[in-house]
Amino acid sequence: DVQLQASGGGLVQAGGSLRLSCAASGFTFDDYAIGWFRQAPGKEREGVSCIGNSDGRTYYADSAKGRFTISSDNAKNTVYLQMNSLKPEDTAVYYCAAGGVVAADPDEYDYWGQGTQVTVSS
Repeated sequence: DVQLQASGGGLVQAGGSLRLSCAASGFTFDDYAIGWFRQAPGKEREGVSCIGNSDGRTYYADSAKGRFTISSDNAKNTVYLQMNSLKPEDTAVYYCAAGGVVAADPDEYDYWGQGTQVTVSS
């Protein structure tokens, strides 16, 4: 079975950091792109950052550029999202997903993990 396990969320003060992890199993990790998405209450799910495990190509939303870094450990089938300089507007449930291409559109992703809550206090 395909599984994507997101972890690492929590409560942090503005300016703080968190590192999210997405552990994948049940599919050929190297053949897929892994994306991080977030959804705040009352808002649509948005792409935050993505990485192609075959070529290392990355994507960052404008809101993530300069603050977030995505990386992949293919030996561990795990993708990380290092989030620094967190802001209250980063508060959301963060999801990881696997798809065939590096893309910000959630519709491009085939498999989804459960979310992990990130709360940034002001």
